[in-house]
Amino acid sequence: MNAAQKTRILIVDDDEDDFMITGDYIRHIPGASFDIDWCYKYDEALQHMRQRHYDLYLVDYRMGARSGVDLLKDAVASNCVEPIILLTGKGNYKVDLEAMQLGAVDYLIKAELNVEKMERSIRYALERAASVKALRANERRYRSIFEHSRDLVFLTDAGLNFRDVNDAASQLLGYDGDEIRQMNLADLLEQEQQKELLRQSLTPGKAIEDREVILKTKSGERKICILTAAFEKDDSDFDYVQGIIHDITNLRKAEKATLQVEKMAAVGRLLRALAHEVRNPLNNITLSVEQMMQDGGNEQAPLYMDIIQRNGKRIGALISELLNTSHMSGVVLERHHVQGIMDEVIAAAIDRITLKHIRLEVHYPDEPVYILADREKLKIAILNIVINAIEALDDGMGRLGISLRSGEEKTTLEIVDNGCGISEEHLSRLFEPYFTRKRNGVGLGLAFTLNILQAHKAEVEVSSEEGKGTRFMITFMPADQLQPILQESGAETGGPAEDISG
Repeated sequence: MNAAQKTRILIVDDDEDDFMITGDYIRHIPGASFDIDWCYKYDEALQHMRQRHYDLYLVDYRMGARSGVDLLKDAVASNCVEPIILLTGKGNYKVDLEAMQLGAVDYLIKAELNVEKMERSIRYALERAASVKALRANERRYRSIFEHSRDLVFLTDAGLNFRDVNDAASQLLGYDGDEIRQMNLADLLEQEQQKELLRQSLTPGKAIEDREVILKTKSGERKICILTAAFEKDDSDFDYVQGIIHDITNLRKAEKATLQVEKMAAVGRLLRALAHEVRNPLNNITLSVEQMMQDGGNEQAPLYMDIIQRNGKRIGALISELLNTSHMSGVVLERHHVQGIMDEVIAAAIDRITLKHIRLEVHYPDEPVYILADREKLKIAILNIVINAIEALDDGMGRLGISLRSGEEKTTLEIVDNGCGISEEHLSRLFEPYFTRKRNGVGLGLAFTLNILQAHKAEVEVSSEEGKGTRFMITFMPADQLQPILQESGAETGGPAEDISG
C-alpha cells in the first residue's frame, strides 16, 4: 500500500468495542497510513456511501433491526462503487455467499482476524476497486464513442444476428433499436450476391475492410455505405462480429452530380462552337434561297428551293435543341402542387398506355403537395421518363406505377415499371448526352430531363435490374425550404402563385 497517501476507512458497527478491536488491527498494518472513522447508525452509514466520503467500508453483519447485508444491498442500489468488506461474529456459508453475490469484496470472521489477514483483505479490496474503477472509466469512454459516433457501430453474433447497435443505426436505417436487434446484418443488403459474399467473408480469422455495399432502409431507400467488420473471439470463446458502417450516399451523389456537370459543360462548349460555325453559313443559305425564290427561275427551281429551305430550318431547329440540352435557360419557378402536374403528364401519355394495355397504378397523398417548379418544363422532364418506361413494357403485361410521398424534409416522386430493365453498364450512362439504346434515338431526351431536374434543385436516383424493371426516384425540396435557397442564389422565381388545377 502507498504510505504517502492516507486511505479513508469507515467501520460500520453498532458495538464500539468491536470497532476499537477492528481499528487496532488496521492501525498495526505496516507501511500504510489510514484515516479510520466509526459509524453505528444504518442511515448515516448509507449516506456516507452515497456521498462517497470514504475509500473503503468495513460493515458488521449484526446491526440491530437491519443487517449488514441490507446495507450492502442499499449501497449497491445507490451506485456505491467503493469496496465493502462484510464482518461477522461467526462463519455462515449462506451469508458469505449472499454477500459476495451482492458485491462485497470480502467476508471476514471477527474471531479469526489478525493484522496479516486484515492487511491482505484491505490490500485486495483496494486493488480490486482500482481495477474496477479503471475498467468502468474505459467502458464509459468507449461507450461514449460508441453511442455518439455518427457512423453505425454494431456487434453481432457469429451468425451475423445483431446484438448491439448505436443510435446512428436508427438515423441511417429508419428502424428503432429493438427492431434492428431482431434482424440479421445480411438482411440489410440489397443484392443477393453481396449477402453471400458477406457470409463467406465474416468467418473466424477473416475481416472486411472498406467494402462498398448498398443497404435498404425501412422506407425502401437505398443507402451507399462503406462496411468494415471483423470476426472476433473473446476470452470466454464467444464468437462475435464487430464493425462500422459509414454512409457515403451523399458523397456518391455529389460525385455523380459533379461528373455530370463536367460532362454537360464539355458538351456545351462543343455545341456552342458547333452553333457558331454552322449557324452563320446556314443563315446565308436560307437568305439566298429566299432571294432566289423571290427572283423566280425555271419551273423546278421553286420545288428545289423549298426543299433546301425546309432542310435548312430543320438543321437550325436541331442546333437549337442541342443548345437547349447544354444550357437550361428561362426556368421560372412558381408554387405548384405535384398532383396537378402529374395528372397532366398522365393525360399526355394516356393514349400510349391504353394502346399497349398497360396497367397504371397511381398513389397520391390526400393533401396537395406543393413544390417550386416551372410547370411546363417539369412536365416535359417527367413525361420523358414516363414515355421511356412505357416503351420498355410489353403489350398487355406491363405495369406502370406512379407514387408520391411527402415529408417535412423532402417530396419524393417514384416512377416504377416492370419492363425489360437496364444493364448496370448502361445505367451508369443513362443521362449522358447522345447515349441511347433506341434504334432511331438521338440520346438527348434524358440529358434534357436531367438538366430540367437540376434546375429545380431536384435529385434523381435510378435503379434497375434486367428483366425485372426500372425505378426512377425524384426528390424535391419542399417549396418553403427551397424559396430561401433560390433567393440567396439569385435564381428566378415567379412569386407565390399557387396552382389550383387538378
